[in-house]
Amino acid sequence: MKTRSLYLLWAILAFTITFNACKKDNKSTGQSSEELQTQSDDQTQVSNETDAVTDDVNAMLSNQAAITGSSVTPGYKEGIATQDVKPVQQDLICDASVTMDTSTATCNITITYNGSNCAGTRTRTGVVVVSWTKGTHWKDMGAVVNVSIQNLKITRIRDSKSITLNGTHTYTNVNGGSLIDVPKGTPVTHKVTSDDMSITFDNGAKRTWHVARQRVYSWVNNGYVITTTGVHTDGSTTGISEWGVNRWGNTFVTQITQPLVIDQNCSWRLTQGEVKVIRPEVTTTITFGLDANGNATTCPDGSYYFKLVWEAGKTYTFILPY
Repeated sequence: MKTRSLYLLWAILAFTITFNACKKDNKSTGQSSEELQTQSDDQTQVSNETDAVTDDVNAMLSNQAAITGSSVTPGYKEGIATQDVKPVQQDLICDASVTMDTSTATCNITITYNGSNCAGTRTRTGVVVVSWTKGTHWKDMGAVVNVSIQNLKITRIRDSKSITLNGTHTYTNVNGGSLIDVPKGTPVTHKVTSDDMSITFDNGAKRTWHVARQRVYSWVNNGYVITTTGVHTDGSTTGISEWGVNRWGNTFVTQITQPLVIDQNCSWRLTQGEVKVIRPEVTTTITFGLDANGNATTCPDGSYYFKLVWEAGKTYTFILPY
């Protein structure tokens, strides 16, 4: 009887330990240095890849008369034009094919990703569908298009890290104007919002983020410069660009404290800026546009680096490539 009781006690203890371990695995505190580095990398990758989709969408919108409102569409490769399905310029996106359909009241451009980007730094598969109401001119102030991201899987070449994006974004042309007019000295401002951006991380976790970003396109040193800020406010916290739940199930808010700058003259890379990832337990600061020593740098031949800083009794600093 005593032996049986001891066996039962050990079984209960083993179950309790296993159960508590499983609960911890399902929702980590997210405060270890490894987890904070991973969340910062997640934030950077998701932000960069959603920006890349925005750039692709703008490239297509700016080159189609059916949506820009221009009288002609800039040159496209040879194709067969019909009344409803128009040929589109195929060489604007290195790793995708593009079709356009204006046969119904809702027009759309479909971007199908199928390979590696021009720089060879990542691969993409999946579909992005850009939709607008017929008669909408993207160059008009207040014009709106909807962007549906469908199973867009992005894999980073250097470490094989992948994310998969789904959801709908709304793009608004805030002040009017076309990107093709920016070199003439007229900046253009777009707002990008989403309440249902689903992200599947490479550990299988699936999370939903909200997005509220504003991007200003200007012309500097004979190239486009894109300056991004956050436009959401929560209480006293302004400049919020994303918020939601991270891969471990912890809530967060991302605040852009110094505008994020993408420069065409640096191969469309993020060259400077700072964000804070705010969580109830800890706030981390991420500074972009650095070299491997954590110093601001001009466009490098290899990777840019970001510096991650947070405090937990003492200050911790990590420098990682992006």
